[in-house]
Amino acid sequence: MNCRHCDAHLSLALVDLGSAPPSNAYLTREKLNLPEKWFPLRVLVCRDCWLVQTEDFAAAEELFDADYAYFSGFSESWLRHSERYVEEMIDRFGLGPTSHVVEIAANDGYLLQFVKARAIPCTGVEPTASTAAAARAKGIDIVSEFFGVALADQLVAAGKQADLTTANNVLAHVPDINDFVSGFARLLKPNGVATFEFPHLVNLIESNQFDTIYHEHFSYPSLTAVKTIFEANGLTVFDVAELPTHGGSLRVFAQRSDTGLHPVGGNVAAILDREVAGGLTRTETYDAFQARAQKVKNDFVAFLIEAKRAGKSVAAYGAAAKGSTLLNFAGVRPDLIAFVVDRNPAKQGKFMPGSRVPIVAEDRLHEAKPDYVVILPWNLCEEVTAQLAYIRGWGGRFVTAVPNLKIHG
Repeated sequence: MNCRHCDAHLSLALVDLGSAPPSNAYLTREKLNLPEKWFPLRVLVCRDCWLVQTEDFAAAEELFDADYAYFSGFSESWLRHSERYVEEMIDRFGLGPTSHVVEIAANDGYLLQFVKARAIPCTGVEPTASTAAAARAKGIDIVSEFFGVALADQLVAAGKQADLTTANNVLAHVPDINDFVSGFARLLKPNGVATFEFPHLVNLIESNQFDTIYHEHFSYPSLTAVKTIFEANGLTVFDVAELPTHGGSLRVFAQRSDTGLHPVGGNVAAILDREVAGGLTRTETYDAFQARAQKVKNDFVAFLIEAKRAGKSVAAYGAAAKGSTLLNFAGVRPDLIAFVVDRNPAKQGKFMPGSRVPIVAEDRLHEAKPDYVVILPWNLCEEVTAQLAYIRGWGGRFVTAVPNLKIHG
């Protein structure tokens, strides 16, 4: 395989997680008797541009289909984060009724609803039919296509050139990263600004966040790689901020290289230096990761087996993609985790891909009163433990497996 950005041959591996079905390919009861598609899940590193990326096996159209069930608006903390973002961008860049905001991967309108509420014209790009319908129900104009140069040119021709584009947690989902980034350079007005948020590779490695690896993530970006990719495709990074979301993310600010006026801030050099200090440009950093992921798997399986031997019941919370990665890498089945609770009605009544653990509504917790609840989206641990604090009333305890096994009091 060659690098998605620079076409260099790839031979350095970050991790091999075996094989798994697409992490959001939830099963209906009717599909339980049918075979599933499993794909190898192996991540490689480019020694030339340092882009970390999965091997090519599944096409984007197969991963992000009409039944895609990830809806951003079900997390209260993410909604608060998005509302703050909108307020900050309006204040920083002077956005108003004559501006135009475009969000790429608008999902269910979780962010653009706050733009619309401020009477600022906006457009969302969202290729998955299920989430696009939810956004349209909020009164948001949605274009249901995958984004790239061709769609950017269409939007500009339709008078939808952007003062601000936002792309949250989508850069990793793009198979043709050059075409995707070039689209922003086409879509922005001469002095427009593009922001991108994505989990930071430094945190993935330092905090052993291997469960954020799944087929829908084609890349695992660092600022080192992003800066290189952007410059090759008409964008210049002028600022960057560190965020606590998704276990530690970056918000990168970019402008058109030919017309942008913002000076490059000191944060850019600071984060690049941190990545060098964190070993992101050294091969030995990547060589050590496999053993760390294996330890999490072994510790998690040992906990589940010991709980079963002791007659304890275990459930999980959050039918998230990272949960699918963990359960399938660990070989977990319903005999070890009885069910997964999720607030999203689109997931309830279905089954986790691969592991086939049933997904149920929250009232099942009250009925079953499990001894342990494994929080699969560990990045939402504080929010979930507050939401489900009542399980302590019957002696229930919370468990997280990443970055290491922890039983919470």
